[in-house]
Amino acid sequence: MAIKRINGVQLEQMLRNGLANLRLQEAEINQLNVFPVPDGDTGTNLRMTLEHGLQSARSSTNAGEYLNSLSAGMLLGARGNSGVILSQFFYGFAQELAKDSLIGPGELRSGLIRGYRTAYEAVIRPVEGTVLTVAREGIEHIRGQITRSSGIDVILSMYIAEMHKSLAQTPELLAVLKESGVVDSGAAGFILIFEGMLKQLRGEQLESAEALPAAPAAPEGPDLSLFDENSAFVDGYCMEFILQLMNQKGYDRRFRLQDYIRALERLGESIVCVQNEKRVKVHIHTKKPAIIIQYSQKYGEFLTFKLENMQLQHNERDRSLRTEKPKPLAVVAVVNGFGMRKLFESLGADFVIDGGATMNTSSQEFVEAIEGLNADAVAILPNHKNVIPAAEQAASLISGKRVAVIPTKSFAEGYFSIAMDIPDSTDTENRLNQLRRGREDVITLSETTASRDFSWHELTCRKGEEIALRNGELCCVGTDWRSVVVDALALIEDIDDKETCVVFRGLNVPEADEEALAETLAERFPLLELSFVDGGQEIYHWVLGVL
Repeated sequence: MAIKRINGVQLEQMLRNGLANLRLQEAEINQLNVFPVPDGDTGTNLRMTLEHGLQSARSSTNAGEYLNSLSAGMLLGARGNSGVILSQFFYGFAQELAKDSLIGPGELRSGLIRGYRTAYEAVIRPVEGTVLTVAREGIEHIRGQITRSSGIDVILSMYIAEMHKSLAQTPELLAVLKESGVVDSGAAGFILIFEGMLKQLRGEQLESAEALPAAPAAPEGPDLSLFDENSAFVDGYCMEFILQLMNQKGYDRRFRLQDYIRALERLGESIVCVQNEKRVKVHIHTKKPAIIIQYSQKYGEFLTFKLENMQLQHNERDRSLRTEKPKPLAVVAVVNGFGMRKLFESLGADFVIDGGATMNTSSQEFVEAIEGLNADAVAILPNHKNVIPAAEQAASLISGKRVAVIPTKSFAEGYFSIAMDIPDSTDTENRLNQLRRGREDVITLSETTASRDFSWHELTCRKGEEIALRNGELCCVGTDWRSVVVDALALIEDIDDKETCVVFRGLNVPEADEEALAETLAERFPLLELSFVDGGQEIYHWVLGVL
């Protein structure tokens, strides 16, 4: 029997099944990434966006009411380009059906149309051959076949069939897909959601459809903007750990608790130190944690470890006792890596979010950061092309505070952008213009190891080869990473006229490699002023910003 109407509860069950279906093939969707860098996270972005919407939604038999709460959650939880487009699709879908308690054939048709149109409008420069095309063609090719007597399951079946036809044609519309021999990953993930919805409607309940992870807790911890390069460091650190004493070769097995305590007394105060067989529990206030760590590792290794800046906590208490005047402009930056965090904080970023290629920042993370800043205006440096949509969506959700997204597409662009800022100035417009000008003309080179075979125009790389990307596009391939970096720089047309090159060293790259690269670059490009930063970024061994 054809299903002619569905309510909010049925729709929720269908969407949960759609999420479960997407989860089952999340890794495969991520593998459809068209670039030879392991940042293919489309499936993860789609999953986390829908997941957040379902976590936030209020169950209701009224379909319109349910969709409104679902859409609000998806807008805040949207991650990456694919996640933002998905959230915009469901925002349009919800807007169209806001007053409908039941969804029938006509309502479903109108909602699918409004959904893709809203998604198109949200993208500044829509690209055909993506999820936008597939969502549009899926409904436009069948809208004339939908009547009052059409079943919801039949409509979805036709919709999915047409989307599969459209998906197969995406390589013909987007050259990069054809060269890589793949279809659009966002569109493939979008179809999986609707396939899961149809399965539920036909009685096929996937095992994980009812299980949702707990909603992410609100960020806790101190406000890092309260301690910077000009802060007095009086209170030191609160340090707590459990030390496992070791018997293996290389450790000093002559541990004596009283001798250990006497050594700690020379390095700090408020000491609590107890031993239980081969484990030692320590609490100490100190300004020299590194010495304590090194000394303790003579005897064993840490089972647990906590280090807190008490000066930061003290400054927080001070702030709570006074009313602060809002800053004219605060800067939010997305970074990846401890070194990057330190760098952007030292350059004046008021709030730093950990994110980037492997974990795109959600709109909600931006909203929470913006709302937590005592500032009249906020500038956002996304520092990755896939993070820009979520930042722009967050900006549109904020009222009562000006939010400007500076569309930095790499850490290098973000570095030069914030380096141009004038933090002490009260002229917000001038500061925003400086931030925008800072990213202009920056060339970003990124070096890493290819995670898959790939062809781009006349270049081909194999999995395991060293590659360089210029502003996100493959430009050099080789077997030696140092040669690849040098060749990528040499390909810059006016490299001899460039003055500055900032090099960010990635996670787990030895310092010796930095020394070797610095020597090579200084010899090959003697007029280029080089500076190196321990960025600690994932995926890319080296990121170079050239200006």
